[in-house]
Amino acid sequence: QVQLVESGGGLVHPGGSLRLSCAASGRTFRMYAITWFRQAPGKEREFVVGISQSGGNTYYADSVKGRFTISRDNAKKTVDLQMNSLKPEDTAVYYCAAASQIVTMERGANVWGQGTQVTVSS
Repeated sequence: QVQLVESGGGLVHPGGSLRLSCAASGRTFRMYAITWFRQAPGKEREFVVGISQSGGNTYYADSVKGRFTISRDNAKKTVDLQMNSLKPEDTAVYYCAAASQIVTMERGANVWGQGTQVTVSS
């Protein structure tokens, strides 16, 4: 079973950028699609973006399309999320999750990281 650890969160001004990373342990990383979710205070966890096992397929939420870019390196067992043009409404705890395919609902994921806080504020 794969284990996931997120990093790269922090405080950034509106319009700024952050790069999150999801690092995996275990030999089966390349068998999993990886999806990023986020959860803002008082709100439900929501889908952000997912990437297939090979990296050939990606799927973005409309709210981040054109601003966020997901990529993966199976040799390094990492999935990165480049976030540009950040807005205050992007403030949330960001989680990466593993599943057999890209999932848009949290109940579809098998394994979760602990999350990393992203705060967009002036």
